[in-house]
Amino acid sequence: MQNKTFDVIIIGGSYAGLSAGMALGRSLRNVLIIDSGKPCNRQTPHSHNFITHDGIPPKEISSLARKDVEKYTTVQFHEGIAAQVLKKNSFEVETLSSEIFYAKKIILASGVKDVMPDIPGFKDCWGVSVLHCPYCHGYEVRNEVTGILSDGDLAYDFSKLIFNLTKSLTLFTNGKSILTKQQIEKLKQNEINLNEEEIEGIEHDNGCIQKIIFKNGSSALLKALYAKIPFEQNINITESLGCELTEQGFIKVDAMQKTSVPGVFACGDNVTMMRSVANAVAQGNFAGAVVNKELSEEEF
Repeated sequence: MQNKTFDVIIIGGSYAGLSAGMALGRSLRNVLIIDSGKPCNRQTPHSHNFITHDGIPPKEISSLARKDVEKYTTVQFHEGIAAQVLKKNSFEVETLSSEIFYAKKIILASGVKDVMPDIPGFKDCWGVSVLHCPYCHGYEVRNEVTGILSDGDLAYDFSKLIFNLTKSLTLFTNGKSILTKQQIEKLKQNEINLNEEEIEGIEHDNGCIQKIIFKNGSSALLKALYAKIPFEQNINITESLGCELTEQGFIKVDAMQKTSVPGVFACGDNVTMMRSVANAVAQGNFAGAVVNKELSEEEF
């Protein structure tokens, strides 16, 4: 790659990044997309709730998207990881391999990294039968024997969503629950089981959960398990850039996808708890249009 200076550098080349890249490429902007090729849903066999692409493997969707974006000669790709971004006269992006690129604007579409609990079998089932989103996967396991791994207010609120999909539901808190008496009573009224046993591991068949094994030797048969687990930003450059984060750990953006740092925008899973392909595509498309408008106004 000879060109080192761009109008926009997009960090992250999954759904949000590719969508932003298309919007900018069609606006004749010189764009570089930096991506490591490791999306968070790479284990997920099928993606759902994205109209025209329902049931297609995520990798196939991203492959089709990349082919679409590659048609625009103003968009280039670089396989790598952005190590730091510095704001000078322009933005300077350095990769882990010490390559340096420059841009007027930055779009962070880098996603998030899920922090897996120390439960044997959990990671193997993540995205296959241990699920994060009822909108993405709930229909496929409707009316099945289902569990939720969580606790407290988050677990209680999540139970309401999953209860709509199945009445064979157990809330696993992996230890003494912090639910209130009122919340426990409401769960009982809706015949949602509460299991406070500590989990030893998850027994599965190629990622398809069979049962949860508890430390006391008992077990619980399951077809699906929803889990609310912590996450962290996929890359650490938000800190070096000085981008403000929300209390939940997302990059804080306004209605125009602008971060707290002028010239830096963000879209996709790194800014919202609504983690879906459709949402990422929509946010990326909008962010690309906003960035193009800002560049147009500055150049006019």
